[in-house]
Amino acid sequence: MSCIERTIQVSYRHRVYFTHGVFSAANDLLKQVLALEKSNSLVKALVVVDETLAQSQAGLVDDIAAYFARHESELKLVCAPMIIEGGERAKNSYFHVSEIQSHVEKHHIDRHSYIIAVGGGALLDVVGLAAATAHRGVRLVRIPTTTLSQDDSGVGVKNGINAFGKKNFIGAFAPPFAVINDFDLLASLPDRDKRAGYIEAVKVALIRDSAFFNQIERDAAKLAAFDPKAMQQLIFRSAELHMNHIATSGDPFEFGSARPLDFGHWAAHKLEQISDYRVRHGEAVATGIALDVIYSRLMGFLDVVSAERILVLLERLGFELFANELLHEDSSGELVVLKGLEEFREHLGGQLTITLLQGVGRGFEVHEMDSATVLAAIHELHSRHQQHLSVLAARA
Repeated sequence: MSCIERTIQVSYRHRVYFTHGVFSAANDLLKQVLALEKSNSLVKALVVVDETLAQSQAGLVDDIAAYFARHESELKLVCAPMIIEGGERAKNSYFHVSEIQSHVEKHHIDRHSYIIAVGGGALLDVVGLAAATAHRGVRLVRIPTTTLSQDDSGVGVKNGINAFGKKNFIGAFAPPFAVINDFDLLASLPDRDKRAGYIEAVKVALIRDSAFFNQIERDAAKLAAFDPKAMQQLIFRSAELHMNHIATSGDPFEFGSARPLDFGHWAAHKLEQISDYRVRHGEAVATGIALDVIYSRLMGFLDVVSAERILVLLERLGFELFANELLHEDSSGELVVLKGLEEFREHLGGQLTITLLQGVGRGFEVHEMDSATVLAAIHELHSRHQQHLSVLAARA
C-alpha cells in the first residue's frame, strides 16, 4: 500500500465590530468592512432581512437601500433586500436555503461578493448555510439583531437547519467574513427576547470567567430592567469570551467530542423539540443550566452555596427555571428529555461529553450521567419552581 500525506493549514481572521446605527448616513463601518478585500469592480451584496425585524422597525429596509444608494460608486445592492421569516420555524425545512441560493444564482453573486444577513440567530443560521454551500462558500457578513445572536450564536462559526426531528442536523462550519453588532437594532425586541441572550453570557461566565459572573450579579437589577449600558457590557464580554474559545481551544470546527460552550444544552435542545419550539432557545438553556447546576450539586461536584447563587441569579434575571415538558413521558413511561443525552452524544459524533461545574468559573467534563440523579434534579427543579410561583402569588 502507498500513501501520500500532507498537512493542510487554513487560517481565518474572525472580526466582530460593535456600533450604533449601522445603516445611518453618518456610519461608514459597513462600507469599510465590505471594502476590506476590494477588487477593482463594484462590491456586490445580497441582503437578507428577518421578517419580524422588518415589521417591528419600520423604515429599516428603506434605510438599507438608501445606504447602498449613498455609496453606489463603491457598493452595489443587487436587488431589494430579501425578507424571509425568522425564528426556529424557518429552520425546519430547506426551503429558505434554496430561496436564498436562487437569488445568488440569479444575481450572479460570486465568491468575491457578499451575502449580508440581518436578523436573529435562526435567520443567521439559514442564511449562513446558504452562503456556506453556494459556490462552496460566499462571503457572509452577519448583522445579529437579538441579544442572544449578538453575544453568542452570531459570533460563532456554525450554521445549520433542523432535520429528522433533530436540531441543527444539517449544517456547516464556516466563519463569517465579519460580524457587526449594532446595539440600536435591539431596541424593538420584546422583553422576552432581550432577556433570552443573557443566559449565554451566564453560561460562558460559569465555565470560563468568575469575574464576569460577579459583574452579571452586580448588574442583575439593571439587566432585568434592560438598561442599555449594562446590556452592551454583557454582550461585549460574552462575545469576547465566545470568540476566545473559538480561536484558542484548538478545536474550532468541533472535530472532537468536547463542547464546553454547550453547557446546559443537552437538555435544552431536547426541550425545544418536545415543546415544538414553544420554549425558545435561551429559555431552554436557562432550564438546562439550572438542571445541570442541581445535578452538579447532587453529585458532589459543586458546593451548595455556589449552586444556590447561580439559581438565584437566573431567577433575578427573570428566567423561569422549569418547563412542564421536562415531565413528558414516552409510551414506556420514561421521560422524553432523557433521550437528549443519546442525541447529544450522537451529535458530537463519539463519546458522550457533558460539561458540569466544580465552581463558578470552573467547568469540567464528564462522560456519563447518572439517570437516577438526573431524575432527582428534574424533580427538585420542579419543586423549586412551584415554591417560586407560590412566593410570587403571595406577593401579588
